[in-house]
Amino acid sequence: MMNLSEYLIGDSLKSFRQYKNLSVKELAEGICSEEELISYEKERVYPSLETLNQLANKLNIDLTYFFNIASKATINYSTAVMQIINKLKRNWNYQAINEIIQKELDNPIFQPVMLKQFLIWHQGICVFYLEDNFEKAINLLHEALDLTNSKRENLTEREVEILASIAILYKDTHQYEDAIEIFKKALNDLEKLPHILESRGKVRILFGLSQALTEIGEFEESLVYCQKGIDICIHEEILYLFANLHYQCGENYIKLGNEEIGKEHLQKSIYILQLQRNEKFIKIVKSEMEKLLNK
Repeated sequence: MMNLSEYLIGDSLKSFRQYKNLSVKELAEGICSEEELISYEKERVYPSLETLNQLANKLNIDLTYFFNIASKATINYSTAVMQIINKLKRNWNYQAINEIIQKELDNPIFQPVMLKQFLIWHQGICVFYLEDNFEKAINLLHEALDLTNSKRENLTEREVEILASIAILYKDTHQYEDAIEIFKKALNDLEKLPHILESRGKVRILFGLSQALTEIGEFEESLVYCQKGIDICIHEEILYLFANLHYQCGENYIKLGNEEIGKEHLQKSIYILQLQRNEKFIKIVKSEMEKLLNK
């Protein structure tokens, strides 16, 4: 029998209810009393699985996803697979990601909508980088979004990340104006959420947006988003894209004619990469730095 005390049922119910702009009365109607729902949210008592499923359905949330969000410490097979894919994605190892996806697409474990969405999302990314097929990749990413939000309204954190992936593909195919529009929508939707579980997603959007703005010559606006990303990295104590953001700052300052501050940011970028022992990207940054300073 499932022990609901192992999950943050109350906090999760309340957060989802508030995000969907439902009052206690509106969510409880036809399912339980208002007093019972308040008791569930305060975890004075726990709902039955049947009641919890009804509440999740009314919130338009898959029960599997609800438990993944509410879990205190449980690690299951699907969670482990997703963690591996996310780690491989940070290292741009799309070949390995694709091999995992092909293995798991027909796995019954991954048929619940949230898990299926995760695989299709990353399948789209792999199609772009491995097959160089922009149209097919974009169609897969939109298919992933359609599984949970065909109207593209009140996006969840996961949906915002998929939208950001779409923006990145536009950026990487030099469709910068379209990319900027999508990045800004993603950022706007993300900032409406009551909670952000993964700050790396916001950093990824800010970095992608700053890159696209630099490409169209909007150096000062790009710097604004670079600095926001750097501030998050410092506040959240994460190194993810920290070096990249400093490099982007350096490029912007140099192109604005402020070579001294630009060089400081480029040197910071190299120093961070040295701490990470990322020799491959140190060489890339040094090469790009030389090109920038010799223009």
